[in-house]
This record gives sequence, C-alpha cells and structure tokens, in this order.
Amino acid sequence: MSSFRFLLLFTIFLLLFHQNFSFPSKQTLLLPLKKTLGHDPHAFGRSSKLLSSSAIATATNKLAFHHNVTLTVSLSVGSPPQNVTMVLDTGSELSWLHCKKAPNLNSIFTPQASKSYKPIPCTSPICRTRTRDLTLPASCDPNNKLCHVAVSYADASSIEGNLANENFVIGTSTRPGFLFGCMDSGFSSNSEEDSKTTGLMGMNRGSLSFVSQMGFPKFSYCISGFDSSGVLLLGDASFSWLKGLNYTPLIQISDPLPYYDRVAYTVQLEGIKVGNKMLNLPRSAFLPDHTGAGQTMVDSGTQFTFLLGPVYTALKNEFLQQTRGVLRVQEDPNFVFQAAMDLCYLVSDSSRASFSNLPRVSLMFQGAEMSVSGERLLYRVPGMNKGSDSVYCFTFGNSDLLGIEAFVIGHHHQQNVWMEFDLVRSRVGFAEIRCDLAGQRLGMGL
Repeated sequence: MSSFRFLLLFTIFLLLFHQNFSFPSKQTLLLPLKKTLGHDPHAFGRSSKLLSSSAIATATNKLAFHHNVTLTVSLSVGSPPQNVTMVLDTGSELSWLHCKKAPNLNSIFTPQASKSYKPIPCTSPICRTRTRDLTLPASCDPNNKLCHVAVSYADASSIEGNLANENFVIGTSTRPGFLFGCMDSGFSSNSEEDSKTTGLMGMNRGSLSFVSQMGFPKFSYCISGFDSSGVLLLGDASFSWLKGLNYTPLIQISDPLPYYDRVAYTVQLEGIKVGNKMLNLPRSAFLPDHTGAGQTMVDSGTQFTFLLGPVYTALKNEFLQQTRGVLRVQEDPNFVFQAAMDLCYLVSDSSRASFSNLPRVSLMFQGAEMSVSGERLLYRVPGMNKGSDSVYCFTFGNSDLLGIEAFVIGHHHQQNVWMEFDLVRSRVGFAEIRCDLAGQRLGMGL
C-alpha cells in the first residue's frame, strides 16, 4: 500500500510539474509494469511493415509494470479517461481492448462513454492502407459498416471487433487519434485468466503497433526477479548507472516468406552453452530456412523460451548430463508442462538451495550473450506435488510440440535484464541488472 501511495504522489507531482508538457518532448515518462497471472498468448507471425525512421519522435516516457505470467501496464483511454490494463507484447502489432461486457470480463473499455471515440468506417482509406500488414486482412462489418479486424494466436484463441481512433493517455502525455481494435467477440483457451486484463499492447515494429504510432526511437523494460514489479521506459534511456549493454543487430528480410515475421524483434542465435560446454550443433541449426522457419524472436508476450526440436533435444540432453546426481528427474513420460516442456524434476524444500549450483545456460547471439542461471532455470508447476516434493520444469521448451516454426526468447529469461529495443539503429541491447533497484532509481517506488 505504501508503494501505491508513493506512486500516486509521484504521478501528481509529474502532472503539476509538466503542465505545459506536449507530446512529443524530451521529458522522461515511466510506466509501472505488473506481472500478473494471465494468459500467455504465444503470439507470432503478425504484420510485416517496418517502422520508418522519418516518423520517430524524441520523447522519453516511463511507466511501471507488474508481472507473473503476463506483463501488464496500466494507462488511461478516452475522454473522460477510463483506466485500462494491457498486456505488453513485443510479438504483436495491433493493440486492442475488450469493448463488450461479458460474464467473464472484469475490465472493459466503454466506447459509448467517451467523447473522443471514433470508429473507422469501411469506406475510410485507413481500413485498407493501415491494416494491410495484419495476418488476417480487415473486412467490412455488414451490421454497422465499420472496419472489422481480427487477431488469432498460436494457442487457438482469437479476438475480433472494429478498428477505431481514440485518445491514449500515457503518463502525462496524450496521443489523440490512436488506432486500436475495439474488440467485442472472440474465443479464448483460458477465459478465466484473460478476464484479468482489459486488452493487449502490441509493441512490434509494425506500422500499427503502439511504439510505432507513438513514434519513439527506442523503448526499454526491466522485469524484477524478486517481486512482481518492473518498469517500461518509452524513449531514450540515458542514465549514468545504466552501463555495459551488449547489442545484437535485428535481422531484417525484405522478401515475404510464409513462416517469417518481418516486424518481429528478430536476432541471430548462434549457439548455446551449458556451463562451459558449447552444444555440438552446426550453425545451420540456428538459421532460418528458405521458408523463413527458424527465426529467433525476442517476445515479451511469451513466458518461457522455446527452441526448435533438434536444438532443444541437444540442450535437454546436456543439461541432464550435467545435473545427474544434483536433480531428481520426474519419470513420467505422459507429463508435459504447457504442452512443450517435458524435462521436469522432483524438488524438496531443502534441495532448492542447490539451484544456485546448477550449470548456467548461455544463449550466444551475434555480438551479445544472455545467461540463464539459478532459479530462472526451473519453474515450479502450480499445484502439482509428488508426496513432499514439488514438481519443477526446465524453463526451455520444444517449439515443435507447440507447432511454432521459430526460436522464441520469453520474458521469464529476461528477468533482471535491462532490455532495450533500439528502432533507429535496428538492434536489441541487454545487460544484467537488479530491476527492482533500477525501478527505485527511476523514482517508481517499486
């Protein structure tokens, strides 16, 4: 409760201090991020239009977030403003909000209550030009003659509704005319968890994404591994205490390929080490093939990290070899956590202390390295026990079992890592850092 009061006072201070603030500017705006028990969309393969550097603004903005299964950020939409909570998803383009009350929804946006809400008619050029990169093409809703949009996800869930313009209030700045999906129907594979958020904030490089419409040159986030806090920073992160970021270039392919997402944050994975041992795999195992299958995406909308079958099998076997006598394998061939994680262990309360001695798994990228160690290597399966032991699963999964033709770096392995997405220089930077301390330094009171 004390953190909430601090954040409220801090927000009031910003509002008073920046009365003349107009978007864009060089001011700093942070949003709190929250990690909540929510839906893991596994969202891939959305639009394919790159961000134009000519449309980039110079503002720096910051918000805090919270996290658990999904990363969520709170902001205001409409006139008068309505509070909404959105899932932060770097694997998606279209931002959307639930706009129709349903029995399982606790939070919706009510367009009828907003004076600034403007639905996009079918006849508008926006319906044709701005939606051309969406995986599912826009259509015309015959009932109201409005521009109809739909989004589907790899877990078979989907959401649809109408494209609209609205005012989005980010911290102390207002972005009028923001294009988003006002969704009124859909199918969810986990409706109970989906009900905990109002919508989704698409953050990839597509022209309709949140970061593209806002015109920021870069954005960063930092997810605490010690609690459910975090921070999202929109704009440049120039802080004396933030040093040592290692950068890896974004891979860009201009030709359309059936299994390649051209506006994802795609980097080149070059190898994986377990401890000091590099997996014996050819470089071709990490390269996309002629169809685009095999790209490596950094995705905040996915919880864990998924590797294509041959690479996952090599990692699994090496981790098993190096942890023999340290961890007890759960011998149940029929148990697969989240449909793709089949290496699980029986762990007693006393043996959790040995997590710090587990071999580090290092993902080797072009020019940079991301290491996963300690408790981030294993995840406790909620509510599952065998006698006095808890079941923990290896936090890398098999993409093949999910039907995903890609390597995906999920947000669980991004905890306590400053993640920077530089849209101007086309690169991703990261460095290990205590994210709870970073949030305090940024004045979030986290």
